[in-house]
Amino acid sequence: MAELKTRENDASVDAFLAKVADPVRRQECATVRALMERVTGEPARMWGPSIVGFGRYTYRSPATGREGEWMRTGFSPRKGALTLYLMSGFKPLADLMEKLGKYTTGSSCLYLKRLSDVDLKVLEQAVRRSLRTPMGAADAAPAKRSSPKPKASAKPARRAAGRKAAKKKAPRRAR
Repeated sequence: MAELKTRENDASVDAFLAKVADPVRRQECATVRALMERVTGEPARMWGPSIVGFGRYTYRSPATGREGEWMRTGFSPRKGALTLYLMSGFKPLADLMEKLGKYTTGSSCLYLKRLSDVDLKVLEQAVRRSLRTPMGAADAAPAKRSSPKPKASAKPARRAAGRKAAKKKAPRRAR
C-alpha cells in the first residue's frame, strides 16, 4: 500500500512562511497562524512541504481500513487562494458559512482569495466548531460554492436567422 506523502515534519514554519512571495498573502498567513494557534492551543508544524498544521489525530479510512495521522486543522498559502483545512467539512458549519463572506469550498478545504473577503470572527468560530466536530463528518458534507453561478436566462435563445431578421433596417421613405 502507498504511504501518505504529506506527513508532519521538522521543517521550519517561519522559514516556509517567510518565502511566501506576495506580502499580502504572507501577512494573511501570519493572521491565520495566530488564529489557529489561539484556537487549538497547539504550535504550528509543517505537514509536507507546503501545509502548516495544528494538532494531530489518528484516522481510519472507511474505504480501506488503513490508519494514518493527520493534522486537526491547518492552512496553505497557495498561489490562487489561501487554503484552510477544516476536517469536519462544512455541513456542521452551515450557519456560520452563510455569515463568513466570500469563499469556495472542497470537501474539507476552504478557499479564500483574500482574507479580507471574510469575517475573521466568524472564521474563528468555524475553526473552533470544526475542532469540536467528530472527524469524518466531512464525508457527509457536499462541496459547495458560497456564490452560486448565475442562473441561465428564462428567455428562449434567439435563432441565428431571427437575429439577422431583427437587425434589418426598415426601408426609407421617399421624400
